[in-house]
Amino acid sequence: MLCIVYYKHVCDFPLVNVKMPGIHEFTAMGMLDNTLIDYFDSDRQVKFPKQKWMKAELKEDYWKKGTESRQSKQQWFKVNIEILMKRLNQSHADTHVLQWMHGCEADSQPDGSFVFHKGIDMYSYDGQNFLFFDDENQVWVASVTAAKATKMKWDNVSDLRKYTMGYLENECMEWMNTFLRFQRENGTTPVPDVFLFAGKSKVEENIILTCMATGFSSLHTVLQMKRNGHILSKEDGVESSGVRPNGDDTYQIRDHVEIFKSDESTYTCEVIDVPSKLHLHKVWETLTLGNTMNENCGGLLLGNKMLLKLGMQ
Repeated sequence: MLCIVYYKHVCDFPLVNVKMPGIHEFTAMGMLDNTLIDYFDSDRQVKFPKQKWMKAELKEDYWKKGTESRQSKQQWFKVNIEILMKRLNQSHADTHVLQWMHGCEADSQPDGSFVFHKGIDMYSYDGQNFLFFDDENQVWVASVTAAKATKMKWDNVSDLRKYTMGYLENECMEWMNTFLRFQRENGTTPVPDVFLFAGKSKVEENIILTCMATGFSSLHTVLQMKRNGHILSKEDGVESSGVRPNGDDTYQIRDHVEIFKSDESTYTCEVIDVPSKLHLHKVWETLTLGNTMNENCGGLLLGNKMLLKLGMQ
């Protein structure tokens, strides 16, 4: 069985302006695959790195220009949130939030190259989608009636359309490749711990085999359970926790399947991340759990039914 997995890399820059006492009026950050790589807020007024490799690879001039750019965007947000409040006849006594996220997604190919997948340029206001750029048709799309005036104005500015497309397809992709290279060359991809263990089942004759990986940083990390080399799926009874945060910028995932104690098949747990060339492999060392079945029929359990896996290598 041949399985080729394509990964999407995401580089985006969320910016938030909030009319609320007690928190930062303006916040901006850079994200790479859901990992925070830089940060700016209206109190500190400085763009600074959030990853060691960003600090090591990018010189002072980069951070100086980045600070100036974020300060300029902060002023742009102040002006435009006032425009929206007037347009919607809103009061300063209320709390209002304007958000902008722009960036790009890329598919990484088996040979390690990257292909532009789509651009992200979208605004939301007070928690609702407001306006976004349709990069395929190169037009702005109003999500609400209040955004139609902005859509019509921006659609008529050809230079804005060209700039937006150029940024999403070229500049953003160039920065993404640069950041991924910095990350790779600095060896910042953590190697997760992988565990493969058996636990008790409610059924005396069965055990629950669990595969767990923890400490990985990429959300595109794939965990696979195999029986005699065959990748197990939901149809085979596999249940998954899904990817969950550990609280330290790393993640974990746990899959499990119920099998007979008498099953003498070879079970393995694999953790794969193609971009970083990570491939971990752990084999379950079968314990002597007692053979409570009359015959050794290597089978997976689906509810109360046995699914025989015959002739699979």
